[in-house]
Amino acid sequence: MIPTVAWAKEPAPGKAVTDMAPSAKSAILMDADSGTVIYQKNSNAALPPASITKIMTMLLVMEAIDEGRLKLTDKVQASEYASSMGGSQIFLEPGEEMSVEEMLKGVALASGNDASVALAEKLGGSEQQFVAMMNEKAELLGMKNTKFVNCNGLPAEGHVSSAHDIAIMSRELLKYEGITKYTGLYQDYLRKGSPKPFWLVNTNKLVRFYSGADGLKTGFTSEAKFCLSATARRDNLRLIAVVMGEPNTKTRNAEVSHLFDYAFAQYTNVPIYKKGDPIGTLSVEKGKVDRIPLTAKHSYSILLKKGDAGKGIRHELVLDPNVKAPIEIGQPIGKLVVFRGADVLTEFPVESPMAVGRAGWWTLLRRTTGHLFLSD
Repeated sequence: MIPTVAWAKEPAPGKAVTDMAPSAKSAILMDADSGTVIYQKNSNAALPPASITKIMTMLLVMEAIDEGRLKLTDKVQASEYASSMGGSQIFLEPGEEMSVEEMLKGVALASGNDASVALAEKLGGSEQQFVAMMNEKAELLGMKNTKFVNCNGLPAEGHVSSAHDIAIMSRELLKYEGITKYTGLYQDYLRKGSPKPFWLVNTNKLVRFYSGADGLKTGFTSEAKFCLSATARRDNLRLIAVVMGEPNTKTRNAEVSHLFDYAFAQYTNVPIYKKGDPIGTLSVEKGKVDRIPLTAKHSYSILLKKGDAGKGIRHELVLDPNVKAPIEIGQPIGKLVVFRGADVLTEFPVESPMAVGRAGWWTLLRRTTGHLFLSD
């Protein structure tokens, strides 16, 4: 459930809401924490996303790092295929090695098509297998108007996404807080200390010129025109703005800045939980452990108009009844529901923070007899 908030002033009957991104083919403005949509225009139109595709590539890399399947210090060797990519690149030589972190910088700042393929091959074994992982993740996230054909966004028939879907995967990427360490850089170097250091300059100029901007990804092809998924944070409010099909970079950046300006002026975030806060306990039937402590995986908050005191806001953890082992890590186990009075404002999915295997008969017997002796 992704809520949508009403505009500050509803349009008069028969009049359209002001178009805040008039030059874009499609656009969306979203609160990153709650997922609330503030503004949208043709946001479900399936369009070529160009290099914004690399948000999914970075998401799968950050997910692998978080799960311990990949380290920032791991070496990535560029194949001849990866080195052959055209367009934006960091000019990898066949056989050249860089760390995952260096490759990630090459993707985040320079939009390196070659670095994207090198990372894809490292994680998936081949770009084709990695693309299958991308599409699987898109389906899990509910990205209904997205189909990936490659990992970098180079023109390919049937390679499409939508502003709404891009906002969803941008929001997911931002859950890995370390990513803005790279996407928020304006410039850096690769091959430091070598005879040929390579200067990286972020293709997203908003990270230098817009207060609070620290990502995420630009895109351009002659077919897609100028695209951008941008994020900015001020105080406790983080926004995501996506525009697609803009005529030039100046218009693209101006319209995204206008979307940000509007939301920062009009809205604020009311926190429910901070990352790491305890939120409840899950009881597990027939598990090796019978109770799982639950903590906030990321910050939970709701978006309100400035001046709204947030009176009557309450929340409730609703867990699935009779959860039985085995449980996989990340398995959906319930939701955090936020109410105002009797009205549901938003819902956040809650997942298991750990895997729980099925207990053996001896463990279950001891647990049962222990409860008998402890009972009155």
